[in-house]
Amino acid sequence: MAKQALWLRCEKKQFERRTAITPTTAKKLIDAGFDIFVERDSQRIFKDEEYEAVGCKLVDHNSWPNAPVDIPIIGLKELPESDEPLPHTHIQFAHCYKQQGGWSKVLARFHRGNGTLYDLEFLTDEQGRRVAAFGYHAGFAGAAAGALAFAAEQRGEPLGQLEPYENEDAMVESVKKELGGSGKPLKVLVIGALGRCGRGAVDLFRKIGVEEDNILKWDMAETAKGGPFQEILDVDIFVNCIYLSSPIPPFLTQEQIAAAGKDRRLRVVVDVSCDTTNPHNPLPVYSINTTFSKPTVPVEVGSGNPPLSVVSIDHLPTLLPREASEQFSANLLPSLLELPNRQTARVWVEAENLFRQKLAEAVKAEGL
Repeated sequence: MAKQALWLRCEKKQFERRTAITPTTAKKLIDAGFDIFVERDSQRIFKDEEYEAVGCKLVDHNSWPNAPVDIPIIGLKELPESDEPLPHTHIQFAHCYKQQGGWSKVLARFHRGNGTLYDLEFLTDEQGRRVAAFGYHAGFAGAAAGALAFAAEQRGEPLGQLEPYENEDAMVESVKKELGGSGKPLKVLVIGALGRCGRGAVDLFRKIGVEEDNILKWDMAETAKGGPFQEILDVDIFVNCIYLSSPIPPFLTQEQIAAAGKDRRLRVVVDVSCDTTNPHNPLPVYSINTTFSKPTVPVEVGSGNPPLSVVSIDHLPTLLPREASEQFSANLLPSLLELPNRQTARVWVEAENLFRQKLAEAVKAEGL
């Protein structure tokens, strides 16, 4: 029986240093009989030599379009925008199943190339939970970015370019230093506090010294009454960690912010969920994703009112690229080991069924 091949592509998104397959995971796949091809990539947190040392076959940077069509291509972030047909099987976060901006054009590429998409966001276990997610590190890094943005605002300046940290401890120490030694004076609110992402945000706030009583932890029970929520305006930093699966009333509105005037305490919103282009975005106070080079976007607050900024970076875990990749890749491994049986293995069958459903919707939307 032929070996199952898998092709790890490079990431083309600026500053993205994470990977779906680490050298640790690659070795376990090779030991299980896989052939692993790895594109050379100087941006990736793991060196090419680390992959070569465990038996991977190095190939040219960004050469996946020329790979044999029967080899699945795995990456993390979405591919650069293009109209080129996609004939391969792709495993990645595609951000096109919830009618985000340009969703149907992305899926149309698979239609034209007769390719398949297994969206990493929708690989789920028997209980419907994602088999692998960056949620914890997204929340942890998002809370850190929020605290850094708050510190910058206190100095009267916007937050400058963010750089990845070697590990969590380095991030915590850096944030504490920017805050003058501790986050103790802060009051913060995390919505979605019981999920992986929310737990990460709460942990960061604890580690920088925010007092437990000043970390408001909300989840479905606290938001059941429906927004908008006045309580958001009464904290320094608000972190949104919810997974949006259906329309909900907004958490915060422009009218709320204007009505609060000079009495508003809120200075920073961190939208870890980044449903920016989703028609049901629960934070309709901004409309663009921010970046590592420009991490915040100002909110229109009205003349004479205190500033308010939003952090809406859609790949926050790359601030901790090594730790985040190792955790994600280890969690993904059991599903990857079932890839040779993807015609019958539940996790892959359900992901392909969802793809076929979304593809049909896209074909209709695009008039193909």
